[in-house]
Amino acid sequence: MKTLLAPTPIGPLTPHLYRPTARRPVRAKEHRLRTDTRVVPHCHPWGQLAISATGVVRLTVEHGTYLVPPSRALWIPPGVEHAVTVIEDADLRTLYLHDDPAPPPAWKQCRVLEVSDLLRALAMAMDIRADGAAALVADELERERRLGALVLDELRRARPVRLGVDLPADKRLRMLCEAVLDDPTRHATLDGWARDSGASTRTVARLFRQQLGTTFLQWRQQVLLARALALAARKLPMATIAAELGYASPSAFSAMVRRSVGAPPSRFFG
Repeated sequence: MKTLLAPTPIGPLTPHLYRPTARRPVRAKEHRLRTDTRVVPHCHPWGQLAISATGVVRLTVEHGTYLVPPSRALWIPPGVEHAVTVIEDADLRTLYLHDDPAPPPAWKQCRVLEVSDLLRALAMAMDIRADGAAALVADELERERRLGALVLDELRRARPVRLGVDLPADKRLRMLCEAVLDDPTRHATLDGWARDSGASTRTVARLFRQQLGTTFLQWRQQVLLARALALAARKLPMATIAAELGYASPSAFSAMVRRSVGAPPSRFFG
């Protein structure tokens, strides 16, 4: 069995130093995070867009978890508690928004979004100086406002991606699900995972239906898609990714991706 190192926990990444306001409605910050770093659960009263410039991070909220590779971004609404786990060394660019980018209900829940070249360029062009550093002069402040307005416009146009892994409230099932997230290929069937958890296969299958409204195999497919995104971010070929995830052939892996997201791997992984 694979031995997993416990992530190194750290506190929130200084969100209080980048508080968005009516005067500065879109704020940006950047952190270089090492693999296996874990930012403890926290929340703030403004919305957040997390973009990985390089590497892959996993953001976990109460009812689900999301992978953020360079081709995607995650919107987290105001007040939603979230934790961050670094899967691959990452340069994490975070945008804090004073106002929601669009009316409810679409933006009242976490959403995985495609990142256009323009949105990425705008995010990277934003000033990342913290409060307390040298104050922005008038023309710098005006430039930040113009860039922020374009960020909001591009964000409203961003296409949502059907990607995310639901997590249950039941503590027993959540521990099993988190073990699958950490090492999804340890077992290929529910029987092995049930043995690890000390519960019967029938009991675990029932909990999946009751808690998540799906079967274990359907849920695990979403986990494998998330893991495949992390591998694709390292520019690995599809054949290598398929083998890493336990598929007998690249065509079998490709078929799973098409069934799950309605697009071929070449498009889905960008």
